[in-house]
Amino acid sequence: MKLRYKILTPLALVAVVGCANDTPKRDPAYAATRPVAVPQVERNDGAIFNTATNISLFEDYRARRVGDILTVRLEERTLGEKESETTVRKQNNSNIDNPTVFGTQPQFSLPNQLPLADTSNNNLAFGVSSSHNFRGQGDSDLSNRLVGDISVSVVEVLPNGNMIIRGEKIVTINQGNEYIRLSGIVSPRDIDGSNTISSIRIADAQISYTGDGATNDANVMGWLSRFFVSALMPF
Repeated sequence: MKLRYKILTPLALVAVVGCANDTPKRDPAYAATRPVAVPQVERNDGAIFNTATNISLFEDYRARRVGDILTVRLEERTLGEKESETTVRKQNNSNIDNPTVFGTQPQFSLPNQLPLADTSNNNLAFGVSSSHNFRGQGDSDLSNRLVGDISVSVVEVLPNGNMIIRGEKIVTINQGNEYIRLSGIVSPRDIDGSNTISSIRIADAQISYTGDGATNDANVMGWLSRFFVSALMPF
């Protein structure tokens, strides 16, 4: 038996990698949940009410069971502003006069090789002064907005009637994929008649909006640029 190996050219390898990157990557943590199978009720034609052919006239279509679909209106908007300013000044002066020894003040000469302005008629007087000034100022503005719709599924119904929801939405545009992932806890009282709820009514909400592809890669800072703005850069 002969084994044959085929070496891909660099151009073909780039094409393969590019096609692999265009494939959407689903997150299992946000996978939809199938509804729980309902056991069939034994048919009884002798009764007036027949469970096999009944029509519910007063039941709405709001999500309330595991596997039901719920539409979430994304109405996220965040505004933040922060400003800080710090000023520090410090000045020190220390002076020691020439001491008196045996009733007189010492005075002496030093060798001319020392790096002093004057090496004759010196004494033990000492003086040091220092001055430090620091001023820092910082401004920070934050503004985020996320508007849209996403349909999710009910994962679990809690004992108090609240429901845990989660879902994922993938949109492929040109050479990139956009991912919207959502999870949280909702109350059935906040669901309107069209089986829709606002995202601001979701407790413990986790909403992520990310993407991949050529457009996203163009907005990512390179590793060398990240080094120069990281804490490892001492300057």
